[in-house]
Amino acid sequence: MDLSAFSLSGKTIMVTGANTGIGQGIALSVGRAGGRVIAVGRSTMDETAELMASIGAELVAVQADLGSTSDAQAMFDAAWDKHGPIDGLVNNAGIIKRVDAVDFTEDDWDSVMDINLKTMFFLSQSLGRKAIAAEREARIVNIASMLSFQGGIRVASYTASKSGVLGITRLLANEWAAKGINVNAVAPGYIETNNTEALRNDPDRSAAILGRIPAGRWGVPSDIGDAAVFLLAPASNYMHGAVIPVDGGWLAR
Repeated sequence: MDLSAFSLSGKTIMVTGANTGIGQGIALSVGRAGGRVIAVGRSTMDETAELMASIGAELVAVQADLGSTSDAQAMFDAAWDKHGPIDGLVNNAGIIKRVDAVDFTEDDWDSVMDINLKTMFFLSQSLGRKAIAAEREARIVNIASMLSFQGGIRVASYTASKSGVLGITRLLANEWAAKGINVNAVAPGYIETNNTEALRNDPDRSAAILGRIPAGRWGVPSDIGDAAVFLLAPASNYMHGAVIPVDGGWLAR
């Protein structure tokens, strides 16, 4: 096996929502693969920066409101000019609202869709424009979900957004594959993060979820991070519009 096919040495990768959870796991996996990370989020990156430093990896912290498309695009352009060119983008930032469908508000809908789907598309557009204009190869990895395939309960806007993430991943792959831009997705199963804390703290829901996962455990952020590295690295050169479930076997059940 040519391990260099899995190396990100000399590559600059932007990871959104890298301050905690899956995003932090992705940043660390990129760092271990030799890549430099531009870590984007609205919260402090201090913890991620300390963890990256502990493995000798480089991190550039960028604060941005990803709920605003114009702010997100301005942030991307500024980061490209100051720290770029950017070789890869991981659209990980996301939020979730858990409310019964009959009680769902417009804000519950819009706030989730704006970050999870709208900003994901327009950040991808920003990278696409820059890479195509410069005739550079690039990678985009979108973070989908089990709810890209299933309906779920009490998470209407999250399910809609993650179904959209998978659709846009395929659309961009169709448009950009011949231009040297690989667009793929990772679909995490049930991972130990802030987003799933409520589920893990509910004894009945947690037991029901674990009972369906063939691996018999919740995933950890590095499970997703290492899959993202594969899609960012030369090893996946001929992959376009693919989605890799990293779910402990959930979808196979």
